[in-house]
Amino acid sequence: MAQALLGRTQQVPILDEKVADVDTRIIRMGEPYKDEALIREAGEIIRAGGLVAFPTETVYGLGGDALNPASSRKIYEAKGRPSDNPLIVHIADMEALAAIVKDVPETAKKLAAAFWPGPLTMILEKSDLVPRETTGGLDTVAVRMPSDAVALAFIRAAGGYVAAPSANRSGRPSPTCASYVAQDLDGRVEMILDGGDATLGLESTIVDLTVEPPAILRPGFITVEMLRQKLGRVEEDGTLFRADSGQAPKAPGMKYRHYAPEGELVIVRGPAEAVTAYIGGKLAEGRKNRKKTGVIATDETVGMYQADVPRSVGKRADAAATAKGLYRILREFDDEGVEWIYSESFDGGGVSQAVMNRLLKAAGHKVIEINEGGTEI
Repeated sequence: MAQALLGRTQQVPILDEKVADVDTRIIRMGEPYKDEALIREAGEIIRAGGLVAFPTETVYGLGGDALNPASSRKIYEAKGRPSDNPLIVHIADMEALAAIVKDVPETAKKLAAAFWPGPLTMILEKSDLVPRETTGGLDTVAVRMPSDAVALAFIRAAGGYVAAPSANRSGRPSPTCASYVAQDLDGRVEMILDGGDATLGLESTIVDLTVEPPAILRPGFITVEMLRQKLGRVEEDGTLFRADSGQAPKAPGMKYRHYAPEGELVIVRGPAEAVTAYIGGKLAEGRKNRKKTGVIATDETVGMYQADVPRSVGKRADAAATAKGLYRILREFDDEGVEWIYSESFDGGGVSQAVMNRLLKAAGHKVIEINEGGTEI
């Protein structure tokens, strides 16, 4: 159903043919004089109430008119997403912020000056202009200004306010390239703007500025240390690294299982040698049971595993590379039909926190703790 223009994107099957009812055009970005006209066309789709998937520096977004309740409902339907899971409003200019929030506090101004455009989402009290369909029924709104040039041009063409969760079916790994957007959303959106691979590959940091002190609700490339340098005291939400609570989510990704591959994913945490041996034993058990196995490891350890689909996220010390490759690896496991997946743990500070947060969500918080002897604790 997808039609590629200005280049060709890999064609992949959609997940649910029953709801596929529009012709999805895949537009390859890259020729500025053509891009301008095509981005205007994409903007008109949003203004008319349609949906467009577009690239950002983090992951691809599924865009609709943030100020149109019907558009937000269409986003939830296209994703198969619970309607109490808030959407992020994407803006392209600082001037646009004042219209959609009750007040722009000094904390927001400081963070915007330091990190916008960029991978930071701020939660603020919403104005009456923003419908509750966009905010998941909350009085707060999540706002970010992406740094991707295509994203910024598209947001302006669309009227300045684009509500956009990640452009995947709900629960699946977020897409970092257009082909995976098409796999999930072909037939569900009018257009996909193909801007190539996302440069960061992990969703934005979300910080709640409606509480004192401000609190991180989702970790990302803008780390708690970076935020504290600008604001002083900043807390981390208690649910970041444990199973979801029953509370209503205040930001995307807080309540429901996210980023999950189709196979069963388990994280193994403990001393390095014990982890390698334990995972090796589980892979052998998988072969015995005729299960297709996968492993998430690092350059230093991936050669030690006899998995059907071994994958390295890069050097253990390079958290940015780990973040960029994580969702691609989870998608590749699905492409290969992997049934059992074991992952090393990536505990640490900075961006490693964001990687671990996503892994825990993807695994449904299935973590095996082992001691030096390789025994489960």
